[in-house]
Amino acid sequence: MTYQKARSTKETDINIQLLFNDEASQINTGVGFLDHMLTLFSFHSGITLKVNVDGDTHVDDHHTVEDIGIVIGQLLLEAIIDKKSFSRYGTFYIPMDETLARVVTDISGRPFLSFNAQFSREKVGTFDTELVEEFFRALVINARLTTHIDLIRGGNTHHEIEAIFKAFARSLKIALSKDDFDGVPSSKGVIE
Repeated sequence: MTYQKARSTKETDINIQLLFNDEASQINTGVGFLDHMLTLFSFHSGITLKVNVDGDTHVDDHHTVEDIGIVIGQLLLEAIIDKKSFSRYGTFYIPMDETLARVVTDISGRPFLSFNAQFSREKVGTFDTELVEEFFRALVINARLTTHIDLIRGGNTHHEIEAIFKAFARSLKIALSKDDFDGVPSSKGVIE
C-alpha cells in the first residue's frame, strides 16, 4: 500500500510517499545529511520513502527538517490506522563503533518524546545537531507514538546521530511487525 502526502507552506513544499515494499528509496530534501539519515531509516525500517522537498534552506535547515518529520509522522499514522494487528512495542540498541543508542517505541496513540542525547558537536558539516530532536519530535507527535531516545555513549557526532536514526528505525520495524495477537494490542481494545 502507498501512503502519500503533500505539504505546502511559505517555507517548504514537500511531497512524500511512504510504501511498505522493497523498492529503492528516492530522497531529495535539499539537506544532504538528512538525506543520508532518511536513507538509513528507510533501509533499517523496511519502509520505502520517496521524498521531494523544496525548502527555505537559504535561511537554514530548520523548517525543512521539522516539516519532513511532520509529514512522515502523518503518513505513519495513516499506515498504523490501516493495520489490523501489530506488535505495538519495539526496543532496539545500535552500536556505531564508540557510540551506543537505544530507542524504545510504543504505538500507543499517546504522543510523547523523551529525547536524551548530548551531541559532541553542534554541527555535522553544515547540519545543526539540534535539528535531530526537532525532527523526531515532529514525527513522534504526528504519528502519535510514545518514543524514548537515549544516547548512552557518545563520541563522533555523525556516529551518534546515525545510531539514533538506525535504532529508531529498528524499534519501529519491531513495533509495526505482525503479532500473534488478534486485533489491536491493547486491553482497551483500541489505541487512540
